[in-house]
Amino acid sequence: MVLIHPGALPATVHRATASALPETTGLTVLDLQGLPAYRRTGLPGTAGTATLDQLVPPLVAEVTRLREAGPFTLGGWSFGGVVAHAVCGGLPAELRPDRVVLLDSIAATEEYTRTDDALEPALLLGWFAMYLGAKRGRPVSGPLPGDAIRDTDEGLATVLRSAVASGALPGDVTLPGLRKLYETYVEGLLHNNRLTARHRPPSAVVPLTLIKAERSLISGDPDLGWGPLAAHGLTVRSCPGDHYTMLGRPDAATVIAHVIQSA
Repeated sequence: MVLIHPGALPATVHRATASALPETTGLTVLDLQGLPAYRRTGLPGTAGTATLDQLVPPLVAEVTRLREAGPFTLGGWSFGGVVAHAVCGGLPAELRPDRVVLLDSIAATEEYTRTDDALEPALLLGWFAMYLGAKRGRPVSGPLPGDAIRDTDEGLATVLRSAVASGALPGDVTLPGLRKLYETYVEGLLHNNRLTARHRPPSAVVPLTLIKAERSLISGDPDLGWGPLAAHGLTVRSCPGDHYTMLGRPDAATVIAHVIQSA
C-alpha cells in the first residue's frame, strides 16, 4: 500500500494502520510536506502560484520507483486521496495500482470545490473542533453546519468551552490564543483548496474504494462526490471515528487494513 498524506496530522499517525496489516503487506507513506512545490504554495503571498497538477509528476516518479517491488494499492487520506486519484491517472497502464483507496476524501469536482470566501464559518469551526480533539486526544465539540453564529469568535468560544470541559485544553487558554491556532488550521485548508481551483479530475482508470468516517467532513453525503468519477466502480465502507481520529483508532485501523487486504 502506498498512501499519500497531506499533513495536518503527523505522518506517523498511520502507524495504527501499519500495525493492523499482516507482515506480508507493507505500507509506504508519501508525505506531501516533502514536496517543495506543496510547501511553497502554503507560504504567504503564493496563493494561486501552483496547482495540484504540478504536484503529480514527482509523485508519479516516486510511485513508479516503488511499483518495481510488485503489485500495490494506491491511496490517500483527505486531500491526499484527491492527489492519489490524480497520480493514478498519470501512471502508464502497466504500472497502475489495482485500485485507489480514499480515506474520507472529498472529490475535487466542480460541485465540491468552493472559493475561499464560500466556506461556511460554522462548517470550518466544526472541522477545527474535530482536528483539535484528535490532536489532544479528547472530544471537542463545535458549531454544527448550518448553525447561525454572529462571528468566528462566537463559534471559537463554543469550541474553547468544550475543549476546557473535556480536558483537551487547560483552563488558562485564551480566546485570542485559540484564534491563532484556528487561523493556522484554516490556512492549511485554504492551501489545499487553492491547489484544486483549476484542477478538473478525470474519470478514474481503476476501481475506487471510499472509506468514510462515521463523522465525515460532510455528514449525510453518501460518496463525497466520487460517484460520477468512478468509471470502474465505487465501493463505500464506513469506519469508526471522525475525519481525524479514524487514522489513530485501533478499531478504525482494523477496518482500513481489512479493506487494503481485500484487493
